[in-house]
Amino acid sequence: MRRRAGVLISAVVVAAALVAGCGDVPLEGAPSADPRTTSEQTSPAETPSGTPSTPSATPTEPDPSTTLTPGVKPPNAAPVTRTFPARLANGKAPLFVVVSFDGAGDLTLWSHWRQVAKQVNARMTFFLSGPYLYPGEHKTDYKPPYKNPGSSDIGWGDPDKVVRRAAVLRQAIAEGHEIGTHANGHFCGKTGIDKWSAAQWSDELKAFDLMVDKGPALAAGKPLAAPFDPTTVKGMRTPCLEGNRPAYRQVMRQRGMLYDASEPGYIAWPKKSDGVWNFPLQSVELAGTHKNTLTMDYNLWYSQTEAHEAPASHAPALKAQVLATYRLALRRSRAGGNPPLFLGNHFNRWNNSVYSDALTSFVQETCTQPDVRCVSNIELLSWLQKYGVPKRS
Repeated sequence: MRRRAGVLISAVVVAAALVAGCGDVPLEGAPSADPRTTSEQTSPAETPSGTPSTPSATPTEPDPSTTLTPGVKPPNAAPVTRTFPARLANGKAPLFVVVSFDGAGDLTLWSHWRQVAKQVNARMTFFLSGPYLYPGEHKTDYKPPYKNPGSSDIGWGDPDKVVRRAAVLRQAIAEGHEIGTHANGHFCGKTGIDKWSAAQWSDELKAFDLMVDKGPALAAGKPLAAPFDPTTVKGMRTPCLEGNRPAYRQVMRQRGMLYDASEPGYIAWPKKSDGVWNFPLQSVELAGTHKNTLTMDYNLWYSQTEAHEAPASHAPALKAQVLATYRLALRRSRAGGNPPLFLGNHFNRWNNSVYSDALTSFVQETCTQPDVRCVSNIELLSWLQKYGVPKRS
C-alpha cells in the first residue's frame, strides 16, 4: 500500500488501473469518525447541499414500532420480485443497470433514492455498514482484529436514527430493494482489512449479524424486530474495495453468500471467482479526457478534483462530465452485447452533490429506455442463474 495526496492507493485497484492504462486509481472512500465521540458522525453525506434534486427536509418516516413477534421471521434481505426475458425483441439480452450504495446511513438520502427508484421502476442494492444499526453506548461489543474494542472509522449509530433507519430498511425491502453488507468498521490501509484471515472475516460478518439482530432493540430500549434477517444477505462490498479476496470469499461461500461487488473490472459479462459471482466496479473513460476511472462516485471525484471540494460554481460542469461518463459507458455496453453496467455510490453530497445529482439524472433518463432494466444485484444474479452468461453474437 502507499499514499498519494492523502488518499490510500490499493495494490489491487492499481493493478486493474495499470492494465486499463490509467495509472493509479484511488480507493472508494468514507469519512473517518471523530475520535472524540462515539456516536455516528455528521459527514459530508449529512450536510445539506442546497441542490434541488436532493431533498433537504427530513423525510416522513414509517412507524418504527415493529415489535418482536414470536415465530415471525424478519424479511429476506435479498428479495427477487421480478423476472426478465432471456432476450429482447432485438435478440439481445436486456441491458441491466445495477445501482448500489455503500454505507446506507443518511435518512434523507434513503428517502431520495427510494423516490427516484419508484419513478422509474428500478430496484437498487444498499450495502449497509453494521455500526449504522448499533448504538454507540454498546460499541465495545464489537471487537475488530488489531483494533481496540469499539473501534470504527465511521462512528456509531445515534439511538433515534438507528430505530428510524431500521424502519426504513424494512420498508425498502418491501419495495423490492436489496440489502447487502459493507462489513462494519471500514478499516482501510496498512492496518486495515487487507491483513484479515478467513477466521477474522468470519468474526466480522458474525458481528454484522449481531448488529442487525440486536442493534435496533438496544437503541430503542425495548424489544424491537430486526429490520431483516442477516442470514439472507447474499452480497458484500468490502470497505475501500480491499481485503484478501480468497479469504473473505471462502467465508462468503460458507455463509451461502453468492456475489462479491468489491473487485475492479471492466464492462463485460460477469464471471465467478473463488466460487462466487464477481460483480465489479468497472473501468471507464472520464468523458472528455484520456483518463480511466472506476464507476464509483469517490473515484470520479478523485479523477476530477483529487477528492477536493471544488467551488460551487464548478458543480454544473462537473456534473455534466459525470453524466457524460455514464452515457459513454452505456454506449460501450450496447456496442459490446449489453453486458451489465455496475454503478457505485455512497450516501453523500460530495463536491456540492455532483455525484448524487449526476446519478439521479442518469437513472431518471436511462431506466425507462426500452432495452434497459434497472435492477438490484440479486435480480441480475437470479437472471444469470436462470439463463447463464450470454455468448456474444
